[in-house]
Amino acid sequence: MSDPVIGMVMLGSFIFVILLGFPVAFTLMAMGIGFGYLAMEMRVFDLLVQRTYAVMANDVLISVPLFIFMGYVIERANILDRLFRSLQMASGGLPGALALATLATCALFATATGIVGAVVTLMGLLAFPAMLRAGYDARLAAGVTCAGGCLGILIPPSIMLILYGATSGTSVARLYAAAFFPGLGLALLYMLYVVIVASVRPGAAPRLPPEERNVPVGTILLALVTSFFPLALLIGMVLGAILFGLATPSEAAAMGAMGSILLALAYRALNFQRLRESVFLTARTTAMVCWLFVGAYIFTSVFGYLGGHHVIENIFVEQLSLNTVTFLILTQFIIFLLGWPLEWSEIVLIFVPIFLPLLDTFGVDPIFFGVLVALNLQTSFMTPPVAMAAYYLKGVAPPEVRLTQIFAGCLPFVGIVIVGMAMLYIFPGIATWLPSYLYDHVQSGPVQDLMSIPEGGFDVPELPDLPPLN
Repeated sequence: MSDPVIGMVMLGSFIFVILLGFPVAFTLMAMGIGFGYLAMEMRVFDLLVQRTYAVMANDVLISVPLFIFMGYVIERANILDRLFRSLQMASGGLPGALALATLATCALFATATGIVGAVVTLMGLLAFPAMLRAGYDARLAAGVTCAGGCLGILIPPSIMLILYGATSGTSVARLYAAAFFPGLGLALLYMLYVVIVASVRPGAAPRLPPEERNVPVGTILLALVTSFFPLALLIGMVLGAILFGLATPSEAAAMGAMGSILLALAYRALNFQRLRESVFLTARTTAMVCWLFVGAYIFTSVFGYLGGHHVIENIFVEQLSLNTVTFLILTQFIIFLLGWPLEWSEIVLIFVPIFLPLLDTFGVDPIFFGVLVALNLQTSFMTPPVAMAAYYLKGVAPPEVRLTQIFAGCLPFVGIVIVGMAMLYIFPGIATWLPSYLYDHVQSGPVQDLMSIPEGGFDVPELPDLPPLN
């Protein structure tokens, strides 16, 4: 059996074992070491040490635990209830006001946390019952909660974009700039859909009673000043520091972590118990991400050493005779299908690197490709059988709400994501204009240095610097 064939068997075996429910990170390491030993013998253990050290030495990944910590502290600062109530009062006169307030709260809170499970669960406890009590259709309420909670995958500061940047060797600042308008546009498309449904089918999203719509302007402004603006200011400072080259993503994440502590103190919501929980959850999540990174490094390095990338390139370039448009459509369709059984982290760290070496061949900007992937991965949380957002919501939803209703409510929003991807295909400037405007005129100097991150992609066809066999 030739090395490329072993590589494809390795990939197929990994997918089969993952579908059986084995832990992803350790399955990756076991597959990489097992198949690597067939081709490299004892050198595969040197590879294990090298790749583990590479993850530990990657400066870009420092921002991951800091952003996660920022999210967990804000989650425990008890500001979500105030934020939702203030946005509900502000949108009280609009059709589908509760759903619009839910989406706006999810967008802002997802931007602050980036943790899909936390946002969906908290909004499932707060906004979902409120919509049901107001007479909303359970499917619409479920779809709004799940879709809004998933926005943190795309809207900066997204953990997914950090991992993609570290994987592809692209600038995280450029990725954030490229994802800003697509993320905002997707949230607006969700809101437009809610307004249309509420206008065409008023029974699916009844208007609020007059006493909740006719709130004095001063009361609304006071609620916004004490809930919306502090969090928006924190997020704006973090993103602004990154986008305008004032700080690296890691430095901005440290600012955000400190800001979240100060915000929680201002709301008198920080105590030792909550701080300890935030630190514990941050350590647990970071360990999971880093072990997944180590496993993906080993797996993709061995896959490239075996020639698996050349097989994929031969299929895409020679046998299928794809052009740039058909390549993008096919790769995104594959990622969409992978979102059914797999989570976004597995797709980004394992399967996206398989396509990265082909981007130069088809003339695709890796920044644009990363935004497409982030937009596409919204569906991975909403499409069964995995559909983790649906399961998060089901765990906190009233017993009478069935899982099939939640799935049915998510499907229209999956369709909206596909519409958003089509718009991005037709008008790529939605993603490319802002990073080009901010950075392309910079030729040298400290801003250019801040935008750069170390090269460290997964496309490793050879393994130099390994010691010879004894």
